[in-house]
This record gives sequence, C-alpha cells and structure tokens, in this order.
Amino acid sequence: MEWYLPVIWAGLIGTAVMLYVVLDGFDLGIAILFPATQDEAERDQMMNSVAPFWDGNETWLVLGGGGLWVAFPMAYAIIMPAFYIPVILMLLALIFRGVAFEFRWVAKPKHRIWDLAFWLGSTIAAFAQGLILGGLIQGITVANGQFAGKPFDWLTPFSVMCGAGVVVGYALLGATWLVYKTEGAVAERARAQAKLLLLCLMAFAILVSLWTPYAHPRIAERWFTPANFALLWPFPLLTAYCGWMVWKRLHGQHEFTPFAFTIAIFVLCFLGLAISNYPYLVPPGLTIWDVAAAPASHVFVLIGMSFLLPMILFYTAFVYWTFRGKVKLDGGYH
Repeated sequence: MEWYLPVIWAGLIGTAVMLYVVLDGFDLGIAILFPATQDEAERDQMMNSVAPFWDGNETWLVLGGGGLWVAFPMAYAIIMPAFYIPVILMLLALIFRGVAFEFRWVAKPKHRIWDLAFWLGSTIAAFAQGLILGGLIQGITVANGQFAGKPFDWLTPFSVMCGAGVVVGYALLGATWLVYKTEGAVAERARAQAKLLLLCLMAFAILVSLWTPYAHPRIAERWFTPANFALLWPFPLLTAYCGWMVWKRLHGQHEFTPFAFTIAIFVLCFLGLAISNYPYLVPPGLTIWDVAAAPASHVFVLIGMSFLLPMILFYTAFVYWTFRGKVKLDGGYH
C-alpha cells in the first residue's frame, strides 16, 4: 500500500471537519445564544447575520463524513455503530435547526415554536458533537474488525463534559461573530457574553488537557516524554496566548480580531487532539493504514476531489465576500 495516500486522506478529512467546526460552529452558537433576548427585531438581526452562510457551512460535514466512508470504510463501519444514538440525535437536531430558519419567517407572528426549534436543535446538535468527540477520545471496543462494545459506551462523565465544552465553545464563536457582524444592542450584549464564555471555554480546555493524559497513558506518552514535550510545548502556550488576545480585544473596540483569535483557539485545540491520537483513526488500536481503502479507490476519489474542493472553496469565499459588512437591526432575510 502507498503509505502516503491514507495520510493525504486523513489530512483532507481532518481539514473538512475543522472547517465544519469553525464555520457551522458560529451559526450554531448564535442559536445557542437566542434565549438571551426576547426582542423579535434583535432575534431577526442575529439570524440574518448567518442566514446567507449556514447551509453552505454544512457542506464540510457532508464532505468529512463522505470522505470517511470512501477513504476509510472500515473505520466508518466501526465508528457509526459505536455512535448511532448521538449521530442520529445530531442529524435530527440539525434538520430541526434548518427547518426553523425557513419556517420562522413565514410563520410570523406565531413563530415561537420555531424560535424554540432553532435554539434547541442547535444546542442539541452541538452537545451531540461533543459526545461523539469525547467517546472517540476514550476509544472504541473493536474485535475482528467490528464494533464490539455496547450501545451506550459513549455516555460517560468525560463525554458529557466534552459535550458541554463544545456547546460553550460554539456559543463563544457565535458571540464573537455577532461582535464582528452586527451593531447596536446585539453586538454590545454579545461582547459581554463572550467574556464569560471565554473563561468557561478555557476552563474546559484545561480540564480536557489534564483529564485525557491522566485517563489514557498513550496520550500522556505522546505529550510528556522529554523529546515530544520539547517539540509540542508551544501548542498550549499559543492557545493561552490566543485566549488572552480574545479577552484583551473584547475589552477594546475591536470587532473582527476577537472572532479571529477564537477561531485560532479552535484550530489549536483541534491540532492538539490530532497530535494526541495520530495515527489512530479508531482509538486506541486501529491506525489510518489499518482501516484504509484500496490505493486505487484513494487515487480515483482524489482525482474527483481535486476538482470538487476548489469549487467548494471558491463558492464559500464568494458568499462570504458578497455578504460582507454589518447586519443592521432592520435587515431582512427572504
């Protein structure tokens, strides 16, 4: 087997997942913050700030899941049964969130049920993603190349903590996006919310950073052996620096930089998780080479990806450029 093909595909899937977390994270976060105001015009402004982007952001989830199925079918066949319940919960929640975007406007003035669907669907989806993340870090029971665990192996205090951390992290992304994208009362309230959410997120990051090496010797060995520690120590320091910069810029009149540094925190945390688990795609025992598809399949789909990926990137950049600028209180979504 060409050893580099699984590495390339792991990088592509990891990039797609990271882009999904960052891009869909902020619009899920805005919905998580929805109960902070009961004013209909302010809620409209919050939704309008992500209305042109939210459905395109979910492209990266499809690309990540589809890439896993094509490039690492054995991993897909193990991971899906291990997380059937949280995956189905996440998908149903995302459906309700998406439907709420459209139905809320046509149902006015009797749209309270869709406000609830928007908030609850986004919050449950974020929490379910954290459950999946926590369960994957813990590891999956595998025997003879198949999932051999129980239906609720993923439900542990650690995975619940990860779920809460993802909800808080997405809410911070949403708050800093509102600081950047809106004005008036919505932006000022989001600035205050972001300060508290930042403290909570950094607390969760510290807790995960301590819990994972304590519970999993393979992760402790990866980070704390002398040679690795000398190489990897910049990652937690950079994360702390980005957290400090978010805090500092929120106390100023900066608009875009708190959002940018929050994205940097997510990217650094994602890289930290990748470092902790590479080359295992199904922790703790199956590497990317163990679960990879045939090289011919990798090459065939990679050719298609070389055309598809630039199109997605161009479309994403075009939409964000087209709808640049502030969303005003009287803005509309049709």
